[in-house]
Parts: sequence; C-alpha cells; structure tokens
Amino acid sequence: MKKTLPGMLLDLLYPRRCPVCDRPVRPFGSLVCETCEQKFEYIDAPYCMKCGKELGEESAEYCGDCMRHRHVFDRGRALFVYKSMADSIYRFKYKGRQEYGAYYGACIGKHLGSWIRHCRPDALVPVPIHKSRLQMRGYNQAEVLAKELGTVLGIPVYSDLIRRVRKTDPMKDLSVTDRQNNLKRAFKICRNDVKLSTIVIIDDIYTTGSTIDAMSYELRKAGVKHVYFVTLAIGKGL
Repeated sequence: MKKTLPGMLLDLLYPRRCPVCDRPVRPFGSLVCETCEQKFEYIDAPYCMKCGKELGEESAEYCGDCMRHRHVFDRGRALFVYKSMADSIYRFKYKGRQEYGAYYGACIGKHLGSWIRHCRPDALVPVPIHKSRLQMRGYNQAEVLAKELGTVLGIPVYSDLIRRVRKTDPMKDLSVTDRQNNLKRAFKICRNDVKLSTIVIIDDIYTTGSTIDAMSYELRKAGVKHVYFVTLAIGKGL
C-alpha cells in the first residue's frame, strides 16, 4: 500500500519499530528490517488437518490435542511457530506495539490468503477481550490484526458481533478442562441484525482451542454454519 504524505511524516516523527528486533525499521518505510525478516519460524507441512499445528510425523493427519478433544470449529490455520516469536507477540499484546499488526497482517495475507479465500468467509471476527482489559491496554490485539488482514484481503471485519461478557482467568497455566470451565458463558452475541453463514475467527495465539471453541459454540447457536480460524502463531498445546 502506497504511503500518504501525512503517513510518511508520522513515520519520521515516530519511527516504525521492527516486529522482530523492536528497533526502528531499516530500511526506512519497510514493515520489518531486512536482516530480521527470516527470524520468525513458519509452520511447515505436515500440519494438523484440524487446528494447523505442526506435526512431527509425515503419516499423521491430526495432532494429539485434536485426536483427544472434539472441537466445535471446522478447521484452522496458523502462520508462525509461537516459540520463535513469543517476545514479539508479548510486545504487540502488552507493550503498545500496534504497528506490528501491519507486518503480521501482510504475512498472513501472503501465506494464508488463498486458504482464507477458499473458506469463502462473509467476515473476519476477532476474539474479543473483556472491557476491563480493553480499558487497561487501550486496544484489542486480535482486532488490530483482523483489521490489518481485512484490509489486505478485502474482507469485512465485524468487531462488534460477539463480546466477552465475563472476565476469565489467565489461560496460560490452566489444564484443558479448567480452560473449558473458565470460558463457560464468557461470550455473548451482541448483534442480531447481522446474518453470516461463514466466518473466520482471528486471534494472536492458538494453544488448545478452548477460546475458539467457546466462541464457535455461541456463533453456531446464532446461525453461523461454518466457523474457521486463523492465528498468528500456534503453541504446542497440552
């Protein structure tokens, strides 16, 4: 996308930070430093046919998580191995580095755009965060990512379709069962005037799928027939 003069002046006053090294991007005007671009590790085939997690065996079709647990969503994909970009996501999520979203969205569009279009989504729907966390952070990182990707692919983004009505505990150290209990009645559809058949949920990280499943359950109750997801990175699961 060609930069406008105000946009270029803004970059001069507040230089864009590289999503890898967090220093001002070189060369000027890029989304990532030339020397950093290859440092994030992409998910390679074979990957799980359900959640997109990288598999260790060529003959396997599903990861251990998806073989043990039945998911509500149809299918999903992720772009990067979480471990390779954990620091970047942390800054994007908690340190105000919303500018990283432009690079993330461009990468997802380039590498997963064909798969997303094949799903034929009516909209992209970011995973919502509770209003208390939104007030604390000032933004929802999943919404930033969804809007960047929506611009790249020309797909509408519905940020107000579903909201998180219950503040949940941090998921990092919870078991699968505890995650599921933690997310019960956490989401609520808040728009009944929009009828969508197929959506792609957008989030920064996929671990066990509990959040995506909880959202998918509410979306299917509201009449959505097909629910896919795309995340920036994917973890090892539990």
